Amino acid sequence: MNNTTAAPPSKARPHSSQPPETSSKRKRGMFQKDLQHMMYGFGDYQNPLPETVALVEDIVVEYVTDMVHKAQDLASKRGKLLTEDFLFLIRKDLPKLNRCSELLSMNEELKQARKAFEVDEDKLALGD
Repeated sequence: MNNTTAAPPSKARPHSSQPPETSSKRKRGMFQKDLQHMMYGFGDYQNPLPETVALVEDIVVEYVTDMVHKAQDLASKRGKLLTEDFLFLIRKDLPKLNRCSELLSMNEELKQARKAFEVDEDKLALGD
């Protein structure tokens, strides 16, 4: 029996003609510090093995890239990529959907607070 096989099914890219290793021209290690902090927050050592961080980074980048490609496919009919395209993709994963909804509403609150702060600052500057 032959032990050489093609890429595992999880690495298959239906829309790409190149293998995953050569199709992305990204700078490796870009998210290393952030991932180390996140891994520590989830119970790993403060300084995890570089190989572990690199593996987690590869998994995260592959997941995000896959989600963006799927969202682009959904949005191609409209011609515009929207936040709702991503929410649609995670609609069956309730913890992710709830967290995304929470972060989006928090982002909106922060935008409104910044806007109110700028208005107050402008009134103070004009009042002098």
